[in-house]
Amino acid sequence: MKLILITSVKEFESNIKDLLIRSGVPSFSHSRVQGFRAGESAASSENWFASQGIESDSVMFTVFADNEMLETISGRIRRFNAKQEFQTRIHMAALAIEQVV
Repeated sequence: MKLILITSVKEFESNIKDLLIRSGVPSFSHSRVQGFRAGESAASSENWFASQGIESDSVMFTVFADNEMLETISGRIRRFNAKQEFQTRIHMAALAIEQVV
């Protein structure tokens, strides 16, 4: 089992919801967060939040999924990001879950 964290600017919120539903995710959580970037030293592709400026309205999604669903979600995110003309991307991290109660 994996815990998947997905972050993005608020403008991609509906895209992420659609992506998760099309990936077969039965349930997920999301919340609005304030993205922050400290300086220009990080490459734009490594920045989890704003493409410009210091703060941005962002969203974070949490999903519990098996390995197969993780691959489906990550593939859809890669395809979405490849089509973007802007520096802003959807970012995802997956963490192994040792125990679920």
